[in-house]
Amino acid sequence: EQLLQLLELSSSVEEDYIQTVRCFEVIRQKCCRLEQDQRRAREQLACAEAERAVLEVKLKHARNQVEVEMKKRHRAEAELEKQERKLQLIFKLLLQEPSGSTVLTAEQRSILSSLAGQHTGRTLVPGRRSSAVDESCQSLLSHSDISYDRTDDDV
Repeated sequence: EQLLQLLELSSSVEEDYIQTVRCFEVIRQKCCRLEQDQRRAREQLACAEAERAVLEVKLKHARNQVEVEMKKRHRAEAELEKQERKLQLIFKLLLQEPSGSTVLTAEQRSILSSLAGQHTGRTLVPGRRSSAVDESCQSLLSHSDISYDRTDDDV
């Protein structure tokens, strides 16, 4: 009878052992899947970081290009303002000069006065932007004008 109990107990232990091994196998498979998921997530993270680095370089170049273009624009606007002031002085001088009246015909004086009137209305006020300049940044950010830095991932 003890032998029967021992066999029953042994059979029960064997079933428990098989069940435990099956559970360990299920857990091992889950761990393998999680490791694969982790590898994929790390690869995606590395790709995203590389893409972010490339985009940061592009942004840096675009900002530098915008800054260069803004400086050019401010210089051009200052030069335009300076030239318009000179032109106004010449108009005033020609129109107010008594000797200019004798040299200029009535028609020429009329044309000069109308031109002087047009230019005084157009004179740049400091801080006012010219309407002739395109305000969009599309021309400033064209891909052909920007040289991109290479990263180790690109090589």
